[in-house]
Amino acid sequence: MDYKQSGVDVEKGDLFVEKIKTFIGETYTENVVSGVGGFAALYEIDNERYLAAGTDGVGTKVKLSQELNIHHTIGQDLVAMCVNDVICTGARPLFFLDYLASGKLDLEIHSELVKGIARSCKEIGCALIGGETAEMPGVYDTGVYDLAGFCVGEVFKENWLGPSKVKEGDTLVGISSSGFHSNGYSLIRKLLKDHEIELKKNLLTPTKIYVNQVQKLLKSQRSNIHGISHITGGGFHNIPRMNEELGYEITHLPGNEMRKEAMNIIIERSKLSLEDLYETFNMGIGLVIACHDPELLMNELHQMNEKSMILGEVIKQKGLKLF
Repeated sequence: MDYKQSGVDVEKGDLFVEKIKTFIGETYTENVVSGVGGFAALYEIDNERYLAAGTDGVGTKVKLSQELNIHHTIGQDLVAMCVNDVICTGARPLFFLDYLASGKLDLEIHSELVKGIARSCKEIGCALIGGETAEMPGVYDTGVYDLAGFCVGEVFKENWLGPSKVKEGDTLVGISSSGFHSNGYSLIRKLLKDHEIELKKNLLTPTKIYVNQVQKLLKSQRSNIHGISHITGGGFHNIPRMNEELGYEITHLPGNEMRKEAMNIIIERSKLSLEDLYETFNMGIGLVIACHDPELLMNELHQMNEKSMILGEVIKQKGLKLF
């Protein structure tokens, strides 16, 4: 079984984005620097600063949360999926809003969800300034909910990690993930057996938030960091989004040691080709940084207890060269 057979058509999703770009672009004002297609949209607010905005959800990982009746971790997934996109611009997340939809409000469960969102925001100094709770019986069954999040950050123009910062010859350094994060779960859930409760719990490990690590790196070695890519849906095919006019050659693939045991179990069961694996899952890498001096970067990551590895380099020929 592949991702498409599990119900998710990545190619159609890409076509949808291309289809809507035209009429979305018609709404842009002169303040819009970048919109659909990047990790986060950029909006000029004055001569010195941009706002960076991103939105995302948790996907069908919420089904696993509901099945196990474990709700205190899924809020971190929501925050992480949004803020990890925003920091790819070099921005510092400022505030967050959430949207919670359900068939019927459950005070205990839904309080746990929002508590998890608030806890994650507090850890990175990002204000949870508002949100919306919607009861939608007839759309959602009782006990079923879905989440979406919205994050806005700020970056000074001279610190913006725009496409022009990425250079041919830059080294690609991958930082380990905490698991599958919040992608691929439509396929993952179909590969699980009903009785595998502990494995399911391990697969609920929340998405790692990279905000504090990236902020430290940008403070200590900003000139060394040329681009950042958040590895989410589409896997390693997210890497070229740093600058699509250049190419990205992956010379070293992450091994089993870069992944949690639960990930390796699912990867083995999937029977996917190597190409499909790297287009569906993050394969143990949650963030990729293009830099000039990988040793300097990796030394500081080691001091943060972050596992990292050299994946490859930026090349002139466009696209992603995986194998």
